[in-house]
Amino acid sequence: MTPDEKTPPTGHRRAAADSRAAADTALLEAFGGVRGMVDTTVPGLVFVLLYTIKRDIHLAAIAALGLTVLLGLARLVRKETLKHAFSGVFGVAFGAIFAMMSGDAKNFYLPGMLYTLGLAIAYILSAIFRFPLIGVLLGPMLKENLSWRTRNPGRFRAYTRSTWAWGLILLAKSAVLFPLYWWGDATQLGWVKVALGIPPFLLCVYLTWIFLAKAPPPIDVIAEMEAEEKAERERERSKAEADKIADPLLSEWTGQIVSETRTESADRQPPPRH
Repeated sequence: MTPDEKTPPTGHRRAAADSRAAADTALLEAFGGVRGMVDTTVPGLVFVLLYTIKRDIHLAAIAALGLTVLLGLARLVRKETLKHAFSGVFGVAFGAIFAMMSGDAKNFYLPGMLYTLGLAIAYILSAIFRFPLIGVLLGPMLKENLSWRTRNPGRFRAYTRSTWAWGLILLAKSAVLFPLYWWGDATQLGWVKVALGIPPFLLCVYLTWIFLAKAPPPIDVIAEMEAEEKAERERERSKAEADKIADPLLSEWTGQIVSETRTESADRQPPPRH
């Protein structure tokens, strides 16, 4: 085997590196990154801290909600994406309302817990029905859309494994939190929920990164469509140029035939009678 056969061409290595870098960026962007973890974890930490100290549900709920709004405004000022901020605001708002209306601080965490459980079930069902949500989420970001389902079996397997990882880890998180919601007190539930906020998320992202790093690169269907459109335009341009060249030749050839036909007709006419 020659050295060229052992080592892939520089262009292929660069394309693979670019594809992996794009996948890493898309992965962090899809799940909010470090800023998303802060937005979803700190308000809960503020709530449980204030409730532990003051034992005042209203004070803790309003403080957590106010902090969430401030984090969303900070994103708006920096012109960052607001989808994670909006989800955090709605989650904290619902939790604050439930807690203040019921008088039970544990209800502050209930909307987030139900969301986590529903997400875990959705991940698991999508993997069972061979339509893994991680692929649906990351596919458009990596410009492969749903091509991995039919054209890239290696990535299909990676997305399926990643989806199973997310579903099972979130289900395990729910299995820890719901018993505390039913039989524990609000302080215990709050501190455990804060402790389980970031580590499971990081584990899910890490496993997804591992599975995708070992998978084949994504098929850039957007580039394929653009290349096909460019090729179609080139074919039309070539045809138009060929038609421009052919038209004068056809006219000249037609005129020559007409001229020859007239000459032959004139030769065939009988001489005039005197």
